[in-house]
Amino acid sequence: MARIVNFSAGPAMLPAEVLARAGDEMLDWRASGMSVMEMSHRGSEFISIAEEAEADLRGLLAVPAHYKVLFLQGGATLQFAQVPMNLLHGKGKADYVLTGEWSKKALKEAKNYCDAAVAASSEDRNFTYAPKQWNVRPDAAYVHYCSNETIGGVEFHEIPSVQIPLVADASSHFLSRPVEVSKFGLIYAGAQKNAGPAGLTFVIVREDLIGKAAKGTPTVMDYKLQAEADSMLNTPATYAMYVAGLVFKWMKQQGGLASLERKNIEKAKLLYDFLDSSRFFANPVAREDRSRMNVPFTLSKPELDAAFLKGAEERGMVQLKGHRSVGGMRASIYNAMPLEGVQRLVEYMRDFEARHG
Repeated sequence: MARIVNFSAGPAMLPAEVLARAGDEMLDWRASGMSVMEMSHRGSEFISIAEEAEADLRGLLAVPAHYKVLFLQGGATLQFAQVPMNLLHGKGKADYVLTGEWSKKALKEAKNYCDAAVAASSEDRNFTYAPKQWNVRPDAAYVHYCSNETIGGVEFHEIPSVQIPLVADASSHFLSRPVEVSKFGLIYAGAQKNAGPAGLTFVIVREDLIGKAAKGTPTVMDYKLQAEADSMLNTPATYAMYVAGLVFKWMKQQGGLASLERKNIEKAKLLYDFLDSSRFFANPVAREDRSRMNVPFTLSKPELDAAFLKGAEERGMVQLKGHRSVGGMRASIYNAMPLEGVQRLVEYMRDFEARHG
């Protein structure tokens, strides 16, 4: 059966080589006589899988030794609460930068735990740019931002410079490019975009920031306790960790994050160049802040949205409908999306415009 071109924002497409490897090992992992799904997380087989996955992730991102790498559950959404629980350290203040729906959700959750203030916002232009000037309170415990807004397609291409710990929700561009981890206090990301199946969340946190969780923090939400238990205070998302490990191997085979970044730039340029040349399709985001991973666009005739989606599906391209909160269309072109998939989309868009524009 031919595979479709899947532009889903997440869960997103995985590399075919990873799926094939997982399929080959489904019934019998390395002559163990069992599937990874059946393994005890305390057994030597799975411990080796987990250790190798962490080592590969550290290698891909060049994670400094004084940072902990955690494989958790609950998605990035749970981190909206887990971050203030662990990083406030009794200060009672945290700052948030608003660039779209996900950063708004993070702020709303943080207000349950502290004085959460807005340090910068792009809401004045419908979240179509990344604000560069932040008003960060020096006595805040940390400043949080979403480094790539999945829904609105806004990406910070430079790491902001601040004097307090910087926290990033990097879910939808995690592992799409190299990043200087040492500039962050904490990075978190759901796996289901670039790094594996849903159910797994990555947290990379500076060691000196953990160990001071607020009173009442559930044990499984205490970063220090999770670090001491190698992310296994309870049964972790074992199969998701295994598949993520296969994705890390695939990334290394592709030449690492610098190589993947070049490919992602090429794919994004192809799509944005077409959008900029079109009088029928448009992208609302400021050019310097456009996401390489999530490309929202609209048709000049919204009444043709359904016809556009139907035609795309007939041509083997799915999940192009924009998020319900903003409408329009969205193409998510993560690491696993081949250049040919974007070329196919652009060819279809060009033909659709010729027929309906």
